[in-house]
Amino acid sequence: MTQYVKADRFYFVDETKEGGYLQLIDGHFGSWQSQEPTEGDILDYSGYQIAPGLVDTHIHGFAGWDVMDGSPEGIHAMSEGLLSTGVTSFLPTTLTSSSEALEKASAAVASVADDVKGAKIQGIYFEGPYFTEEYKGAQNPDYMFDPSLDEFAKWQEAAGGRIKKIALAPERQGVEEFVSTVTKQGVTVALGHSNATYEEAKAAVDAGASVWVHAYNGMRGLTHREPGMVGAVYNISNTYAELITDGHHVSPVASEILMREKGHDHVALITDCMRAGGQPDGDYMLGEFPVIVEKGTARLKDSGSLAGSILKLKDGIKNVVQWGIATPEEAIKMASYVAAKSVGIADVCGQLTEGYAADFIVLDNDLELVATYLDGQKVYQA
Repeated sequence: MTQYVKADRFYFVDETKEGGYLQLIDGHFGSWQSQEPTEGDILDYSGYQIAPGLVDTHIHGFAGWDVMDGSPEGIHAMSEGLLSTGVTSFLPTTLTSSSEALEKASAAVASVADDVKGAKIQGIYFEGPYFTEEYKGAQNPDYMFDPSLDEFAKWQEAAGGRIKKIALAPERQGVEEFVSTVTKQGVTVALGHSNATYEEAKAAVDAGASVWVHAYNGMRGLTHREPGMVGAVYNISNTYAELITDGHHVSPVASEILMREKGHDHVALITDCMRAGGQPDGDYMLGEFPVIVEKGTARLKDSGSLAGSILKLKDGIKNVVQWGIATPEEAIKMASYVAAKSVGIADVCGQLTEGYAADFIVLDNDLELVATYLDGQKVYQA
């Protein structure tokens, strides 16, 4: 079946087209044309804009569920709930925990990965457990160890080969061999929750690491004598920086500096959302830690430290545009194509390109979400 989407603007990877019609063929994108087609149904979104479905590559939970619950039901609920945030592809993200709990969570995601009805699961992200205590954030240091290829192989087997990304601290023992080995297996390695020096971070990148976990948060800062992790984020090219743009984790000014240093093409907007995303304020758990959600933040009850976010990716886009540090084109690209490219899944999602699954969102002129489409079918209406 052939349809056409009519809209005022279409956000392609390398250009924005004003007006026209985007073809949909059997659930996939076809070509764009300026002239009104002579056949096929028209989805009329005059007055609105069409963007790729958003891609969240770092998200722990949503709709009251957490990936570490190890619940197939919970993964389904997250998948469907994320459609209301404009996300059509995501990487369910684990926390530092026991090896057994991580194995269980991997198996739970794998058991439903091909059957979810909402946002598509494009892999699993292991945030940890190979971190260091100095910048543990809301992660449990009792489970932090040096990386083990044997342990990782066990998790990957439970995941059915779906682990696409793993984060670790560069100063851990055996990092270079681990990074070199898993990147050859097609796994993206991210660096974070770390007190590493610049040289330690650079050695991990030289071994194959390519992403920085939620830039600024959970990492040694920059000083004039030891550039540290933040200095490495700025200075090492051809790497991608995750960025949480809720206005609480990173200030607009620091976000602007990051975008200037990395370039918008190497900043991936993420949420780091926990189970309270899309839920009312109140008491929640993040892993084994009690969390209080209020005033737009999730914080550990004992220390007041930030514990993930409750950010919706559609709002992360709006924020950077309102802060004046990105154009709508740049913001949308950072939350779709760049995010997908950072973890090696840009061949299946994150763009309005001919032949790709027709996963897209409809936005008004204020970048508010109007509707979400999967495979050419409307699955969410605001």
